[in-house]
Amino acid sequence: MSTDDKELHVTMKWGKKIFLKERNIMIAILINAVIIFLMYFPQYENSLSLDIIDNVFILFFVIEAAVKMHHLKPKGYFSYGWNRFDFIIVMATLPTLLVHVINVPDTSLVIILRLFRLVRLIRFVRFIPNVTKIMAGLGRALKASVFVLVALVILNFLLALITCHFYGDLAEEYFGTPLVAAYSIFQLFTVEGWNDIPAVIVERTDNIWIIGLTRIYFVVVVLIGGIFGMSLANAVFVDEMTMDNTLELEAKIDRLQLEIGELKQLMQKQLTNGEQSKN
Repeated sequence: MSTDDKELHVTMKWGKKIFLKERNIMIAILINAVIIFLMYFPQYENSLSLDIIDNVFILFFVIEAAVKMHHLKPKGYFSYGWNRFDFIIVMATLPTLLVHVINVPDTSLVIILRLFRLVRLIRFVRFIPNVTKIMAGLGRALKASVFVLVALVILNFLLALITCHFYGDLAEEYFGTPLVAAYSIFQLFTVEGWNDIPAVIVERTDNIWIIGLTRIYFVVVVLIGGIFGMSLANAVFVDEMTMDNTLELEAKIDRLQLEIGELKQLMQKQLTNGEQSKN
């Protein structure tokens, strides 16, 4: 083996040690996230050193993809979901390097691409205990809650139109248009500062009937959408999420019932045999 081949072999060996170990990549992702976090402080916003470090991490992740692709071959590399995820993120953030080569008048898109790299932090989800069960429970919960959420959206739409019709002139900032009204109704559903909205309407009218009906109307809206509607959605969601916790207990109960049934049959058979022997 020639000297160049030996050096290439040693380089590839060290490259595999660095880039094929999941722990090293996760540490790099975490450090890069901290660097991007610091770059948004005013005193570090134009820091050249942090910018250089951030660009080094971009190159680091590009080399990671290249080493993995060389080791696993393109077909093996792209057959793994996390590799496809990482490759898309890395390729999408490469244009941030062009800022140092090309004069870009608007760097807002480049900044967004830099933030896009933080999505790789999702990889830490894999280290959550029982993450498969959690994700399965989340999927069930979303499916079970979809009808309740659709009902709440329809209710929000209807109440937004009604409220916009009657209170659009009195409280234009809350109910001036159907979209603004829908947002305000959703705020009422969350029961977050709900009493501030009817208080504004009450202050702008002297009609005692309007004041009384307004208070009653908004209390009904909060009860239907906030107390009952949102509580029902939360109850359905939590119930489906925690269903896995009772599966093992239900299986044990089923086995116990089966054993009790077999025991009853055995006792009944013994009693029958005993009566026959007496006869």
